[in-house]
Amino acid sequence: MIIVENSSRDLFYDNLERKKMPSKKRRRKEERPKIHPKNKYSDNPPDFALLASLYPTFKPFVFYTREGRPRIDWTDFNATRELTRVLLLHDHNLHWWIPHGQLCPTVPNRSNYIHWIEDLLSSHIIPRDNTNGGNVRGFDIGTGANCIYPLLGASLFGWSFVASDMTDVAIEWAERNVKNNPNISELIEIRKVKCSQNTLSPEGLSGESSYSEEREGLPSSSLDISASEDKSYYGPAILVDVVRDGETFDFCMCNPPFFESFEEAGLNPKTSCGGTYEEMVCPGGEKAFITRIIEDSVVLKQSFRWYTSMVGRKVNLKFLVSKLREVGVTVVKTTEFVQGKTFRWGLAWSFVPPAKKIVTPHVTEKNILSFMLEGIQRQFGAIHVLQSVESFFLAGGASCKLNASSFVVDITASADHCNALLNNDVKYIDEVASCSNVQEAPSNLCFRILVFQQIPGTLLVKGSLQHRDSALSGLFSSIIQQLEASLRQKFCKEKTGTNYI
Repeated sequence: MIIVENSSRDLFYDNLERKKMPSKKRRRKEERPKIHPKNKYSDNPPDFALLASLYPTFKPFVFYTREGRPRIDWTDFNATRELTRVLLLHDHNLHWWIPHGQLCPTVPNRSNYIHWIEDLLSSHIIPRDNTNGGNVRGFDIGTGANCIYPLLGASLFGWSFVASDMTDVAIEWAERNVKNNPNISELIEIRKVKCSQNTLSPEGLSGESSYSEEREGLPSSSLDISASEDKSYYGPAILVDVVRDGETFDFCMCNPPFFESFEEAGLNPKTSCGGTYEEMVCPGGEKAFITRIIEDSVVLKQSFRWYTSMVGRKVNLKFLVSKLREVGVTVVKTTEFVQGKTFRWGLAWSFVPPAKKIVTPHVTEKNILSFMLEGIQRQFGAIHVLQSVESFFLAGGASCKLNASSFVVDITASADHCNALLNNDVKYIDEVASCSNVQEAPSNLCFRILVFQQIPGTLLVKGSLQHRDSALSGLFSSIIQQLEASLRQKFCKEKTGTNYI
């Protein structure tokens, strides 16, 4: 499990700088993709020296190392805020500002999420309707004073947005940032969410407080008790009672409050990106907050083509995907955002029937398929691969029976399970608590996976179809290909790139 504090996301810039002058050791090691390929900063990381020469207000924050590399002090909120301001102005022609203490976003990081939304919309997995006249309309949950997602989405793609928040400061500054960009101001509506009486703040009220300035005065005992006794979300409305009757959207997006308390959030001594209590903390943390989004989506159903959220903890991602399967969504998608030392995940789901249906041929060319896994990392063996095979199929809902002594997994999958395995991105769901009890009906796909040790670092994985006359037998080859890609990515030294859909 990877747990990364919210404020460490700014280490992305440091990672980009290091890519300019890689060491010999780093050059020998294949780098993982760290940014969406469509992101403006994928091949052109921010040039601090150039920005300092063009923007006098940024110049005082830039200093140079002994090697002549331009840097900024990431512990200085004013420096990180000014960097965000000049990047939005220089690269997006956006005029932007936030008051001290509000959450300061990093532009490359937020751009990743926007581009993933673009991927989802352009994939046509979920069909579009013409309710909004063919224009893309999004909903930003908790937009904050920075209003970064609507500003980027409107400027990059011409999308329209409803952006919600509950605090007066967030509403005031989000509206200022929209009005200061008249070319896109008509595309963005800022919507105030009414605060309920049980909305928690450091004082037990719904007032506004600065995370960085008031942490020492926080009555920690009351928050710890509430967090431990009740993991359910209670607070302002998120989607239900905020989305109006008859409104439809192509997507919603959210950078949720990751933490249950200030103690859990802490302060990252290496960065300073601000953040108020309301932006960083809620009872139950991100798990409870996103669970409420899921519950709201069950009520609103097809009012949105896609529901999405950022997720900060992988263990929560697994729980949330399981929750989505319980409520009967039609599609679940996940992706991973890796930047520097920061890991984030994207979660998307829909209740709209997919446009793409699997056409099942009634014959298959081969009933035995195999592939080699070469270059397996030293810490992994055949048993690890076998367990990952089981997890792969369990994540799609199939029934599995693992025999560790003979290194065999027997799988039974229905048509729905095959659809899930072929259409849904479940590569980050490595562990599933229980398996489905699927009967071996003639209409199901039944097959066996065997794992053989060849030589050190090399395994043979063989799949054998048990009932060739099954109506689903034509999917066997495609499923084995999906399994191969998943295992290679996890265990082999030469990993494939991140899949953003």
